[in-house]
Formats: sequence, C-alpha cells, structure tokens
Amino acid sequence: MAHKKEELKEGCYGDEVREHILEFADNGGYEAIPEDEHEKWFTRFKFWGLFHQRSGQESYFMMRLTNASGILEPDQLRTIGEVAREYAKGPVENPEFGNGWIDLTTRQSVQLHWLKLEDVPEIWEKLEAAGVHSRSAGGDTMRNISGCPLHGKAEEFVEAGPLLERFEEDLRKDDALANMPRKFNISASGCTVGCAQDSLNDIGFEPATKEIDVSGGAGGSSDSSDGGEEVRGFNVCIGGGLGGRQPRAATPLDVFVRPENAYEVGRGFVELYHDYGNRQNRSKNRARFFAEDWGMEKIRETLQEEYVDFEMHTEGEDFREEYTYNAGRPVEAGQHDHVGVGDQKDGQNYVGLSVPVGRLPAEDAIELADLADEYGSGEVRLTRRQNPVIVDVADEDLEGLLAEPILEEYPAEPSPFERGAMACTGTEFCSIALTETKGRMARMLRWFNKNVELPDDVGKIKMHYSGCTADCGQAMTADIGLQGMRARKNGEMVEAFDIGVGGGVGEDPSFIDWVQQRVPADEAPGAIRNLLEAYAAHREDGQTFRQWVEATAEEQLVEFCEPEETDFEAPYMADAKQSWYPFAESESAAAATGEESAAPSDD
Repeated sequence: MAHKKEELKEGCYGDEVREHILEFADNGGYEAIPEDEHEKWFTRFKFWGLFHQRSGQESYFMMRLTNASGILEPDQLRTIGEVAREYAKGPVENPEFGNGWIDLTTRQSVQLHWLKLEDVPEIWEKLEAAGVHSRSAGGDTMRNISGCPLHGKAEEFVEAGPLLERFEEDLRKDDALANMPRKFNISASGCTVGCAQDSLNDIGFEPATKEIDVSGGAGGSSDSSDGGEEVRGFNVCIGGGLGGRQPRAATPLDVFVRPENAYEVGRGFVELYHDYGNRQNRSKNRARFFAEDWGMEKIRETLQEEYVDFEMHTEGEDFREEYTYNAGRPVEAGQHDHVGVGDQKDGQNYVGLSVPVGRLPAEDAIELADLADEYGSGEVRLTRRQNPVIVDVADEDLEGLLAEPILEEYPAEPSPFERGAMACTGTEFCSIALTETKGRMARMLRWFNKNVELPDDVGKIKMHYSGCTADCGQAMTADIGLQGMRARKNGEMVEAFDIGVGGGVGEDPSFIDWVQQRVPADEAPGAIRNLLEAYAAHREDGQTFRQWVEATAEEQLVEFCEPEETDFEAPYMADAKQSWYPFAESESAAAATGEESAAPSDD
C-alpha cells in the first residue's frame, strides 16, 4: 500500500503545481487554500521550493532556490538580496540577525524565509528575470545538483561542467521524473580534492582513470588493459546520505564511465530508483536503503539490461587517497574548504569568504554582489560549507578587495572556529528541530574565540550543528558534531546537545562517535572547551583533531568532554520555540514527532 504522501502527490505534482500556486496567490494567498487541503497542497508546493513554515507561523513560507553546483551568475546574488530586502521579513526581528536575510545551504543554494504566498508571483518574476528559479528545489524530486564550486575556474582532472549542466537541463527539468519516491541528491566533481563530497549523495561521480580498449565505440568493448588506452572519466558511487542516525557513505557501483557516457548512467539510476524505489515506508525509502536492499550487483545488472545501451566498464582508479576536503588532514596536505585566496587556472584568483552559519543580511548580500562586480566578473560561487566565493579577481585587485570593510564581518582569513562552523535552520522554522541553532552557534563561536586557545598550526575545527537527528547541518561529518536534544535540568526540560567527535569525509569517510549525550545547552560550550584543551595538551605535533580522536581511546574522550557551566549565556534554554517568533502555544517537544520538517535546511 502506497504511503499517504504518495496519495497527496497523486494527480498533481511537478510542473503543473506552479499554476495552482499562482492561482492561490491571485485569490488571496494563504487564505485561498481550503483548510482541509493544507497538507495536500503544502506537500505539492515543495516541488517548487515553497515550504509552509512551522506551526504558529501560518501564512508564511520559505522559498528554496536552485542553482546547480553553486553558480550565481552576475547580478543573481544582487537580485536575491533585493528580493530578501523587500519580501523576506517576519513580524518581528531575529535578536541575532535582524530582519530580511538569506540563508546559504549545504547544497550550494539559497533559502528565503517569511514570504507571503500572494507575493510569490512577483518574487518569481524578479528572480526568473535574473535567471534564478525554485523549480525542483524541494519535495520528492531531484534536488539542487552539487559539484566543485570552482569547476571551470580551478584545475580539474576531468571537466565536470558539461555533465553538471546536462544533469540540470535535461534530467532535473524532465517533468516525467518529477515525482520520485523521496528526495534524490546528485553530485559530480572533476577535481581531486573531493569538494563535492560525492560519498554523501544518492549518486556521485568521482574523477578516475582507467585503461580500456576504446575501439568498441561509445562505451568501449573491453576492460582489458592489454593494449588499452588510459582514459579519464568518472567512477560511480551510490547510496550515500545522512540523517536518522543511520548515515551511509556511498558504495562504489563498480562502474567507470567516460565523460560522454556519464549522463546516461546517471539518468539510468534516477529512472531505476523512480521505477523501483519503495513508495510505502518513507523512513526506509531513501536511495541508501534501496542500494542496501538491492545490492550493487543487482543494481548494476538492472542498469545494464534496462537503462543503459552501452557496455559499462568496471571501476577505474580513483583519487580518494588524495581527497582533502573536510577530510581531517593537515592544512599543508591540501585544500580543505574554499575559504581564502586561491589560484584559478587562468591566472586570476578566487576569494572565499566565511559566513559562519550561512546567514547573510540582505544588505550584505547586495554589497558582496557589488564587490564581485567591482573586483571580479560579477559571478559568485556557493560552497557546500555555506560560504560564498568571489571569482575572477586579478592580482592587482586582490589587495583592494581584501581591504573592504565588509570582509571584517565575512573574512577570507577567519578564526579556526568560524572557518569550520555550519548550522541548520533549527526551531526557528523547523517543526521537528529540538533546539535553536543559528543564533546559538553564532554566540558559541564568539565565546570560543575568546575562551579557547588552539595551537598555532590548527587552522580549523569543523563544528557542525543540527537541531535534530535529521542532520541537515551534517553533524555526522564534523570534527565535533552537535545534535539537538532535550534534557531535564533542575526539574525543568531544557534544550540540550548530543556531542560526537571524529567525523569527516575524504578517502575513508567516517561518522562521529558520541561521547556525551543530552548535555544542557548552557553546559555544552564548557564541555567542548574541555575537549579542545585536552586536544591541545595531548596531541602530537601536527596532529589534526580527527587524527587525534582516532588515536585516543573512547573512554578518554568521554572523560575529556566533561560538561561544565561557564559564563556562556545560553538564552532560550527552556524552549526556543517560544523565544521570539510567534509560534503556536504548545507544550515543549521532548522528541521529534514529524516525518519531515515544514521548512528544513537540508536540500
């Protein structure tokens, strides 16, 4: 029997939903939607990136935008900022961030909050005039495609841009594939640092090389290396993902594809999952569970027999041993994020800025767009770590850009804590989150900067904060991962964290081990400080945090991470859901109760 969500999508999903959104908008907005049809229409709206915000925020919507592999062409960031300034304003200000801002996401896209349905037609008109859209940005469909944000700019082993573009234009825009069993994430990278984090996606294409006989046409006729030619292309991995405390690193499919054949294999797996994926149990129907259920051999054989019309090769030699992006390796080993000044292959420079929790006030977004015009080509790239990158900066313009006052707020050389921070939406908008996230993380970063001293050679501590076990903030892949919980303190239910250590991707993706659970929010900074002081005292020279965790016994880590009250001010301890925004009056939640947040940060 199909899940209820399938019934809600039946008869109207994909492109045709847009006309209904416009009709509701023209006839009074939120009030035009029959109350007994809210669940049905809100489920359908998500395909167009439109999410109704949580209870108590009735009539307000979040809009998620989509821009494959994080590319914002000239004027697009400015337009988004202008839309946020005019339309993305709530009834009261956020005490940390004010009113009218944009959120940068972990899939290289943008979210706008506090939108009114009746304003959506004008918002779309303004965004789409600049080439920005929200189609397929949410719901059970192919989400924003991730890739190296500097593809086409930085050195690549194999060019990924054409593949990413084709996935965007020919696959994601195919309305026949709009209604998937669940959300589906695609990535492709051509660089050898692993910055697309392909191992966390439902299907990922990683650069590889293989010696094959290319005389047999499109796919080649043989895997024999005898007399073969070394070819550059992609290895394919499937079934990666986080959430529900059931994370999976993507499994190699044992398939190598040349660049010109990669699209067909990617489309083939999307169609296979579309046709055979579980539509009954939503807690077990992500592609990672599908991959486990079927197994690589059956998936590969079905792809070959039903979806791919050339002979697929077995996997080639990958570059995972060289991956450094969020890999927990020393800074000198290679690039671990896109913050700072870097070289482009054309002799120009890129400048990556740190936006610690991914939130940009509208005026700051507009100012960054102006700087991109003044010092670069106007193009801005977004990373998987919620940061913007200004590209095409000439050598003679670097000094001027780096001296701009706004870079004091969003520096190219941030502190180790700011550089490694990420945070999901939290209770501010998410119906299943258990804690406030972005404001609290911002406060914690300031506190760590003042109260924790790290060795000089430690350039980053990757600290990721998720408001619940859905892990939209990717806590499972952090040096220090925080997940929102509830705990009882002094007889009162308060916001709390589970604290884990030792996560990261790279050659051997690993997920955090939990060392403390249900730590009250006012004691968590002290616990983390104690842990970091132990790291500074006991590490070997040059040892990164992840390396130190791997070399340290679990019982010692638990002991080091001792919760402690400090002078850290932790507002909203009792219930951030009642803190400053007009939430519905209800009892504090002790656990996530919904299947999916109303407006999640993970896309």
